[in-house]
Amino acid sequence: QVQLVESGGGLVQAGGSLRLSCAASGRTFSRDAMGWFRQAPKKEREFVATISWGSRTTSYADSVKGRFTISRDSAKNTVFLQMNSLKPEDTAVYFCAAGIQGRTTPTTYDYWGQGTQVTVSS
Repeated sequence: QVQLVESGGGLVQAGGSLRLSCAASGRTFSRDAMGWFRQAPKKEREFVATISWGSRTTSYADSVKGRFTISRDSAKNTVFLQMNSLKPEDTAVYFCAAGIQGRTTPTTYDYWGQGTQVTVSS
């Protein structure tokens, strides 16, 4: 079993940056693909980014390409989401997830954190 805890969310002005972290415990973490998803009020949970277990491949939603970067430090059991040039439409609760395969559909992931709030003003 894997336990995931997100951190790093907060309030930032449009154009600013935040780095989200996802700390994992559990012996399967280093072999899992990881994903970031987000959910805004009244909206469905949507894909943001994924990274393979070996960090060989990454994938991003079109809405965040060129602005967000996903990375992982397997030795520290941590996944990151660097968010630059933030826009008000990025406001959402951000969740990290772990699964055997790194896909864009939330139902393909086995473990989820409880989320961290990101609010972008203006």
